[in-house]
Amino acid sequence: MSLDGVTDIWDKLVGAQPDPPVLLVLLTGLAALAVVLTRLPWRIARNAITIAHEGGHALLALLTGRKLRGIRLHSDTSGLTLSAGRPTGLGMALTLLGGYVAPSLIGLAGAWLLAGNRITLLLWIAILLLLAMLVLIRNAFGILSIVVTTGAVFAVSWFASAQVQAVFAYAGVWFLLLGGVRPVGELQTLRARGQLRDSDADQLAGLTAVPGLVWVGFFGVVNLGALALGGYLLGSAFL
Repeated sequence: MSLDGVTDIWDKLVGAQPDPPVLLVLLTGLAALAVVLTRLPWRIARNAITIAHEGGHALLALLTGRKLRGIRLHSDTSGLTLSAGRPTGLGMALTLLGGYVAPSLIGLAGAWLLAGNRITLLLWIAILLLLAMLVLIRNAFGILSIVVTTGAVFAVSWFASAQVQAVFAYAGVWFLLLGGVRPVGELQTLRARGQLRDSDADQLAGLTAVPGLVWVGFFGVVNLGALALGGYLLGSAFL
């Protein structure tokens, strides 16, 4: 590839795209909300939230010096991240803390990029993160999920028009922001029924002596805050 070709790709990657129509921002947000609130679409799309959730565990495990054993994604939209290290202490606590807040915080980062009209850059960062996660997957369904998701993002970023890229990026970021909130409510519902005794919140309670309900509340505050700030950033198109 010539130097001019490399330069063109770089300019495409880091350059800002035109402001999206206000209606696009609004309709993608409403579409994402409809997916989050309806049973079957949520059941299908929730896998993206699981990918982000387990990625959050994995990232915090690596950042705190734990040895990452692998990630498993399951067809029921559950997941498992295994790491080795001290079973107690700050590193383990942060690793547990990273899961439920990851989708919303990733969505917030995406909203910040979209506020600067960096749509293509957002899509390529997503591709790189997914490829990094693929190396850590340890089961067939997980590999299939990551490959299909990566392929879809790549196809949109490379072959689709600027308008289609914008729809895809805004819908994805809205979904992460909105979809990050619902699992926290589901978590507390299952805990109240006694059906999830080893949840992240309960494991954190065992490590810190802070009640599990407080940790659930913390997840909720962080995710609702990310939704509010992310929504403001995405809504800057209205200003």
